[in-house]
Amino acid sequence: MFTVDLNCDMGESFGAYTIGNDAEAVKYISSANIACGMHASDPTVMKKTVLLCRDHNVMTGAHPGYPDLPGFGRRQIEMADDEIIDGIIYQVGALKAFTDHFGMSLQHVKLHGALYHYALKKESLFLEIMQALQKTFGDIVIFTLATSESIALKRSCASDGIRLALEAFPDRVYTDEGALMPRIHPEAVIKDPETIARRALTMIKDRGVESVNGRRIYLEIDTLCIHGDNAGSIRAASLIRDRARSEGIMIKAFGA
Repeated sequence: MFTVDLNCDMGESFGAYTIGNDAEAVKYISSANIACGMHASDPTVMKKTVLLCRDHNVMTGAHPGYPDLPGFGRRQIEMADDEIIDGIIYQVGALKAFTDHFGMSLQHVKLHGALYHYALKKESLFLEIMQALQKTFGDIVIFTLATSESIALKRSCASDGIRLALEAFPDRVYTDEGALMPRIHPEAVIKDPETIARRALTMIKDRGVESVNGRRIYLEIDTLCIHGDNAGSIRAASLIRDRARSEGIMIKAFGA
């Protein structure tokens, strides 16, 4: 039987503004990436999202991003590497304060948006981030995009005691090079629940995805991500849960 984690970006509301449907998404996922206040969220939203995960036996993870509330962390911000690392530690520490308060563990860290993609392109920075997270928070899993390069990185990190989980996105279109199609393209985000669910199961069983032009891209996948601000993805999550077992796939978090 295949085993895979199913994660969702959550806790992205802010003050009087509600983004996503966390109360519905949490029913189907095994791990949550919780925004930490810089690209989205606030302390009260963080607390409520941690409690939501506790009540549904979902593992928690921190989702730090650029300090960019107006742009939702999806814009590139010019920052020095040490500023980026300091900001990540600050955000993860804030979320861990809430998980500690409620007697929960922090399973993982996943960078958000533009920072996620910037770190993919700058391996030296990504390695520094992983080392800083391990030094500060101990044995923690770091999520990153599943690519041919990240497979080798996962192996090398394991030898240093750093756990890396490779992530794929059934609700996103892939380029021929194996990257996520930028959101500026109107077809970059898939919104049909049936299509998302079908792609999710195919990704796991066939260990890969078909690009926008039909090219097969091999992927080693530890976790699948759905987006909380995509209503189609949340509906797809229930389909993925319903169909996974009959397809020989178990949805399970790393720390479960």
